[in-house]
Amino acid sequence: MKIALLGTRGVPNNHGGFEQFAEYFSVYLAKNGHEVYVYNSHDHPYQKTTFKEVNIIHCYDPEYKIGTAGQFIYDLNCILDARKRNFDIILQLGYTSSSVWHWLLPRKSLIVTNMDGLEWKRTKYKPVVRKFLKYAEKLGANYSDYLIADSVGIKEHLKTTYNKSSEYIAYGATNHNNPDPGVLAAYNLKAYKYSMVLARLEPENNIETILEGYKKSNTLNPLIIFGGINDYGLKLQDKYKDDVRIKFVGANYNQEELNNLRHYSRYYFHGHSVGGTNPSLLEAMASNALIIANNNIFNESILDEAAIYFNSNEQVTKILNDDEYFLLKEINTRINKSKIDQEFNWNIINKKYESFLVGLLGINT
Repeated sequence: MKIALLGTRGVPNNHGGFEQFAEYFSVYLAKNGHEVYVYNSHDHPYQKTTFKEVNIIHCYDPEYKIGTAGQFIYDLNCILDARKRNFDIILQLGYTSSSVWHWLLPRKSLIVTNMDGLEWKRTKYKPVVRKFLKYAEKLGANYSDYLIADSVGIKEHLKTTYNKSSEYIAYGATNHNNPDPGVLAAYNLKAYKYSMVLARLEPENNIETILEGYKKSNTLNPLIIFGGINDYGLKLQDKYKDDVRIKFVGANYNQEELNNLRHYSRYYFHGHSVGGTNPSLLEAMASNALIIANNNIFNESILDEAAIYFNSNEQVTKILNDDEYFLLKEINTRINKSKIDQEFNWNIINKKYESFLVGLLGINT
């Protein structure tokens, strides 16, 4: 098939989850003989026209000049280019800034959209922005020929809200099987004597709930928070500055270091409450982390019984004070790593996507 991937800043990944998926999936498809194109921002660090047999199309992206509004122009430029190329399938990763141009999408191509998470629930956005995001989600659900949901919760939401069926295909990860404690010294940590959080510092990730529960607990172990320090993060830093156990260390994009930090943590807090299958959750599972997760359908559908859940800071405090959950580290981490191998391995996820897409065209693989 001749397929284009739209909706990311491009490959190879230097930004986030959709970019990582686009890199893995596009390379997989190209190796399987498909004609694959990925749209990249004009100022992406990678400027060649091919990447591991994947065709790269650079389109002008004014986000660097005008901020978020530039994403809408970038998507428009990608769509206008796609109209010239006679793609069998256009796979859109997300819908937010492309939905307003849906009427320009080429009619001869099948439009398949990964519906991402419930972006309109993110409290970091102003009410008018959240209203637009809900409208954009409705557009994405209705103009696409086919939908993909990366979690059971999103699949149910699309059915109940828009009466739209979708194909459930999760995100992927790769098990980390060669831990190295060398990175711990850089953060003055000892194996299994610290807990950690890795997340964007946003209210819907329940950062404050975790911090408040930690503050009230009697644990002596530090809590390391990885995430870029934004305005909300500065407020949290100020609120908890007197608790020497709580340490904000900023962002870290070194996956090998993060894998080892997750592996040697005592508890790994995952507070995400909005969206589908969160990449950082799968990466924590693949890194042998013992996970304490916010209690919601997105997390529970992935972790099931191989985690312990919280709804409040009081529950976080109790988990830390009792400190009994650590006894389950071996069995729960083994279950979660087995899930990565059997359900969420990148090769499995890529095959599911390929089978679904070529099936739409009636092609046998």
